[in-house]
Amino acid sequence: MDVFMNIAQAAPALLDPSVLLAMIVGTAVGIAVGALPGLSATMGIAVLIPLTFTMEPLVALGMIAGIYNGSMYGGSIPAILLRIPGTPAGIATVFDGHEMAKQGKARLALNISLVSSSIGSAVSAVALLLLAPPLAMIALRFGPVDYFWLAVFGMTTIAIMLSGNPAKGILSACFGLCLGVVGIDTITGNERFTFGSVEFLSGIHIIVLLTGLYAIPPAIDLMMGRNAIDAGNVDLGEKTADFRWSSLIPTWLRSSAIGLVVGLIPALGGNIAALLAWQEERRYSKNKGNWGKGEPAGLAAPECANNADTAATLIPALTLGIPGNAVAAVILGALLVHGLRPGPDLFRADAEVTYGFMLTMLVTSGMMFVIGKLGARAYVNVLRVPRQILGPIILVLTTVGVYAIHNSIFEVILMLVFGLIGFAMERLSIPTAPAVLAVILGPIAEENLRRALLISGDNITYLVRSPISIILALLVVIALVSPAWTNWRKSKANAKA
Repeated sequence: MDVFMNIAQAAPALLDPSVLLAMIVGTAVGIAVGALPGLSATMGIAVLIPLTFTMEPLVALGMIAGIYNGSMYGGSIPAILLRIPGTPAGIATVFDGHEMAKQGKARLALNISLVSSSIGSAVSAVALLLLAPPLAMIALRFGPVDYFWLAVFGMTTIAIMLSGNPAKGILSACFGLCLGVVGIDTITGNERFTFGSVEFLSGIHIIVLLTGLYAIPPAIDLMMGRNAIDAGNVDLGEKTADFRWSSLIPTWLRSSAIGLVVGLIPALGGNIAALLAWQEERRYSKNKGNWGKGEPAGLAAPECANNADTAATLIPALTLGIPGNAVAAVILGALLVHGLRPGPDLFRADAEVTYGFMLTMLVTSGMMFVIGKLGARAYVNVLRVPRQILGPIILVLTTVGVYAIHNSIFEVILMLVFGLIGFAMERLSIPTAPAVLAVILGPIAEENLRRALLISGDNITYLVRSPISIILALLVVIALVSPAWTNWRKSKANAKA
């Protein structure tokens, strides 16, 4: 009852014109930030914080909530239209979203993404409001061993699922693992694979790799006239009312649940939630052959999951002071700047501002829908730009975006190198998503494996002692064995035929 009382007391503050304006501006800016490859919610919020010093706490936090929600949806715009994920969480959106755009269903794809994103954000915000303390306890049950198996499971399943040839998927994941170990060893502090270069000490930035593998190859294809969307196939006035939206309800329910659970676990994030949701929906689907070829559920699942992750990530951050990802860490910094100390006392000492902030996460999910709906027609017009012009524009924007991360020419050159590698991988039908995911999950798996072995005194059996670790280890084995099992059944059926 205290929760509902606090919500009722905080709600009137959101009607203040300055708070409403801050949420609208933040949401619009967030969509723009997410739509620009190389930029992210973390960067957008970090740039905003110094500008909020003189603002009232709720005004500043409302703008931050808008940027956070808006950027998660914004990343789907270039992913659908140009096959370039605007944010790391947009990787899975490319699989079916871009294929729908190539089929002349760009507006339908953007609408599915928008509705799914809004639903995921709203579900996540409600969970943050009502279930923060009890849900935070789930995250505390995960130890180093569980994080290790979870990371291995994520890499294994995505590597196998995203390729017709599992060997190529695993090869891509191994490439990502090699890139993930570059830099300073977090356990010993030693340099690894830096080759004497100072630029490699901090490792390979995920945005550099993501932009290189996903932005440069399509830009090259556009300039060469290959794999481009024919603008004549895109009807800017296409009707989306005929689409059966009710068919996506089970997808939204499952993907929202995945996003909430992943958001609760520190060090994961929307990119992992999106890939897991895409994989799970494909497993449930009766038409697995349509996936990766423009399946609407294949677009709805990752967009709903990565937005359901947003507010859920803040649950351990606000209740325990443990940021689940980089965005949550920046938001904790914003709270401290405005005199709010994360932890259990936050809900008592500053209840009105805290619950007001959580309400802004819910309100901006609705604003995101309205702003996204109004801008959908403008977004699709990107496809009207001649491909010979669009390709160089993409190269310029990605170069500026990557340079803006650390003002480093070295990272721009590295992005171009990864772009050529990504172009070669596509020509050889090697999926690039496992490589990106391995760069994210590889260090998590390595760090937690080594931490677990240090705790246990190098006792290998410690890796399969808890119920959670046993279940995850079994899932890894099933994921590895399933391709061989499927091929055996097919060969047996062919032999009978």
